Amino acid sequence: MNTHQIIEQEEQYLMQVYARAPFVLDHGHGCTVVDTDGREYIDCVAGIAVNALGYDDPDLQAALHAQAGKLWHVSNLYHTAPQAQLAQLLCETSFADKVYFANCGASANESAFKFARRYAYDRARSAPAGGFAKTGPSSKHVIVAFRGGFHGRLFGSLAATDRPKYQQPFEPLMPGVRFAQFNDPNSAAEAIAEDVCAVIVEPVQGEGGVHPATPEFLAAVRELCDQHDALLIFDEVQCGLGRTGHLWAYQGYGVQPDMLTAAKPLAGGLPMGAVLMTQRVADAIHPFDHASTFAGGPLVAAVAEALVTKVSQPAFLERVQDKGVYLQEKLAEINSPHIVEVRGQGLLLGIELDIAAADVVNAGYHHGLLTVSAGPNVLRLVPPLIIDYDEIDQVVDRLSAVLMEL
Repeated sequence: MNTHQIIEQEEQYLMQVYARAPFVLDHGHGCTVVDTDGREYIDCVAGIAVNALGYDDPDLQAALHAQAGKLWHVSNLYHTAPQAQLAQLLCETSFADKVYFANCGASANESAFKFARRYAYDRARSAPAGGFAKTGPSSKHVIVAFRGGFHGRLFGSLAATDRPKYQQPFEPLMPGVRFAQFNDPNSAAEAIAEDVCAVIVEPVQGEGGVHPATPEFLAAVRELCDQHDALLIFDEVQCGLGRTGHLWAYQGYGVQPDMLTAAKPLAGGLPMGAVLMTQRVADAIHPFDHASTFAGGPLVAAVAEALVTKVSQPAFLERVQDKGVYLQEKLAEINSPHIVEVRGQGLLLGIELDIAAADVVNAGYHHGLLTVSAGPNVLRLVPPLIIDYDEIDQVVDRLSAVLMEL
């Protein structure tokens, strides 16, 4: 079938919940994708920060092919080596003592919410008379999130996502969520009280416009959580696994969470999420408290182990940091009145514009460039972490040409 026929088929049979580009992608190599008409695009979307190693990575392919000849799926009723090995690797490369596997970022966040409420429930039940045992264990249930944050589109994760236009058609959502201002310690102090069981925050807000947290803010939130016996959850679904130039974004801040959620790049493009946690959180979770049929299956776990092994290498992470600095320097050289600010960390950058980001995205297609928005007027660049300096030069040249036309 040709491009027109594929798009027509998709529109007829697939529920239309996405605003898709007017072409059909067919294959890719490195940081380049190719459509069914043979046009090439430098990819600065990477499947929305998923394809950390780009396309046709030999190590991911080898892991996939090796495991595909063994087991694809057996459910979590049985032990498998890939799952155990990946869990050990994630713990050894982070603060975590235990890992829970999920299927995506939203399900990882919802799992973390459940774990936080279970932790608070157990703590309250064992508290001496006069504490929360006085009013009942469920009184310590509030989850604090921050303005501009994005944690997913399921009922619990959507409730913690500051997007009224996404929330309103599906209300009532999960109760017990309170919002504070991002990067505002005073606002956080007002929101985090004795009824709070957990606080969720992105070290770098992605969908909300690429806003890095300040070190002072994260340190203040950590202290507030300690004061009120609330768990601190870092949502690193987008900013984790090398994206900021650190394996985990929290490592660049020196502030340690109690739980961390990961997903997007974890299995190199296969659907997978994870919750990393300390032992004290894990001790509160018991068999049958939570489960998933597909999560952490042997096929995706084998691929994820290959990805984490590669991305966690110090030399690899140092290159990501260097290329992120280079990309920011090159973007600063673009002579366009439309650029208001460039911000971000590593290879997670946002370009604030005085025009609609969607116009830049659409115009980029004609110049062989894939980008994505992060709000109405922020263009987000999240290329594969393997992008080289020549490709960065091409990205900046093509983006400059786009901005000159608009």
